[in-house]
Amino acid sequence: MATISLCMIVKNEEDVLERCLRSVEGIPDETIIIDTGSTDRTKEIARRFTQKVYDFAWRDDFSAARNESFSRAEMDYCLWLDADDLISPVQRETWIALKGMLDREQPQADVVMAPYHTAFDHGNPVLTYYRERLLRRGAGFQWKGRVHEAIVPEGKILYTDAAVEHHKEKAGDRDRNLRIYQKQLAEGEALEPRQMFYYARELLDHREYQEAQRAFLCFLGEKGGWVENKLEACRLLAICLYAQGREEEALAALLWSLSYDAPRAELCCSLGQHFFDRECWEKAAFWYRQALEARRDDASGAFVLQDCYGYIPCIQLCVCYDRLGNQIKAEEYNEMAGGYKPASEAYLYNLEYFKGKKAFLGDSAERMNPRQ
Repeated sequence: MATISLCMIVKNEEDVLERCLRSVEGIPDETIIIDTGSTDRTKEIARRFTQKVYDFAWRDDFSAARNESFSRAEMDYCLWLDADDLISPVQRETWIALKGMLDREQPQADVVMAPYHTAFDHGNPVLTYYRERLLRRGAGFQWKGRVHEAIVPEGKILYTDAAVEHHKEKAGDRDRNLRIYQKQLAEGEALEPRQMFYYARELLDHREYQEAQRAFLCFLGEKGGWVENKLEACRLLAICLYAQGREEEALAALLWSLSYDAPRAELCCSLGQHFFDRECWEKAAFWYRQALEARRDDASGAFVLQDCYGYIPCIQLCVCYDRLGNQIKAEEYNEMAGGYKPASEAYLYNLEYFKGKKAFLGDSAERMNPRQ
């Protein structure tokens, strides 16, 4: 059986660090914690679980801190977690089984890609993507990127169902990442394609729509860059353009993504929403049906919005077909939406709406509308 070093970088995480460390007890064989300047009880809490707690002077570079944590590891594999991550009790046995199958003498994997659940609805993950979660120490991997740091998977790559969950408990410094990117640019350091993509996302999050638009266009104009990021960049570029009232250009940005690959359900839902908002029910229904037919591939590494592969197109198709006067199809799609989210307010409201429509054909029913 292979051994595992848990490698973490932390700063002022007294609210969540114990939760994280308790959730992984029994999985790592050693725990290394790099503190980048805590002023609360973070290091005190960390030392309840490990004596391998080290100070590291923060220099606006997440990769430097993560590489420091990996450099101190002594086990076969390095497992990285953030303080507001955890391994749920449901996933615990999956992680233990994964550890048991990793052979230290004949490694089956240099990189283990694992699901990362980062957003939830009533406890169910709605945003998932795969990250390079376990890395073989002897393979010489190095983190790159001052922000949104990553390691490019190479060698033998293993995909696992053993998931990590991200549960943020408090707002952090929302300006930090943008500030680091701006400092990097001010120092004359060019952004690689992946970093340009994330820089554009930071600008969008700050509602700097024109600057974000320019950054997305710069990224899309680069020859390099990962296709999943290109697809997402088109969708986010459209959001920038909608915010500026440039609706036709936004539609063109969404359609631009079709030049890269078959449409993902996320894009189909965005196209459906474009026509839905303009009451073009047939066109909207076409794209929502395409969303239902799109193949979901969590292992692609893309940001997978799980509701786009079921609930959202179904609830929207319910409304589209109601507007088109096809109540049978409208009810069918509402039932399908309920299969994905039986507690959904929109689904439950629509049940009552259709009951009312059947019972009363007068003005009272006409004034009701299904909910999306």
